[in-house]
Amino acid sequence: MPIPDFGTPSYGLTKTLTDTTVAEAKERAAAALATEGFGILTEIDVQATFEAKLGETVPGYTILGACSPSLAHEALQAEAAIGLLMPCNVVIAEQTDGSLRVSMADPVAMFQPLNRDDMNDFALDVRAQLQRALDLL
Repeated sequence: MPIPDFGTPSYGLTKTLTDTTVAEAKERAAAALATEGFGILTEIDVQATFEAKLGETVPGYTILGACSPSLAHEALQAEAAIGLLMPCNVVIAEQTDGSLRVSMADPVAMFQPLNRDDMNDFALDVRAQLQRALDLL
């Protein structure tokens, strides 16, 4: 069964790209995130994993784990368990119309369960950085 189109989740910052490949979108996302101090720590090729492990053919779907060491350090000093919410996930998903949906986890939505004003302000700052990176795509 194919993965449905990605949509626009309320817990993500999303942009649609046309006339590009998953590989190009990954490069563009990595470069855009680098302008805000983020690097890519992990990459999960969901398409290849599903094919290898399940024999299922699905459209391109890649999850990148992005991290800003300085932001991670700051967050861990404020909340030791925050590592459960790191790294920042970036999804690049092929859509049925041939476009790609690039979505970054919204730190404001992710940090809501903490219910801490200081972490909300931090999340707003991180969201602004991620949005600037997404705007560069």
